[in-house]
Amino acid sequence: QVQLVESGGGLVQAGGSLRLSCAASGRTFSSYAMGWFRQAPGKEREFVAGISWSGGRTYYADSAKGRFTISRDNAKNTVYLQMSSLKPDDTAVYYCAAEQEKLTTRVLEYDYWGQGTQVTGSS
Repeated sequence: QVQLVESGGGLVQAGGSLRLSCAASGRTFSSYAMGWFRQAPGKEREFVAGISWSGGRTYYADSAKGRFTISRDNAKNTVYLQMSSLKPDDTAVYYCAAEQEKLTTRVLEYDYWGQGTQVTGSS
């Protein structure tokens, strides 16, 4: 069992930066691939970035490439999403999720989810 708690969301002007954190409980955090997803009002939840259990492999949605960086610290049971050059289109609730088997972009394959943190980009 893994419990996830996101933090770090907020209101940011276009072009600004935010760092989201996702703290995990459970001794097996280091064995999970982790992903960040987001969901805007009226839209489906979408993949943003993912990282393998070791941190050695990462993957990004096209919308995040070059602007967002995912990282993890297994000693702290925490995964991060550093976001820069934020746009109003980045406004959404951001969720972290854990997947026991492999790094994937598919929502339905993730086993555990946090409650989300709101990110609002203002123009």
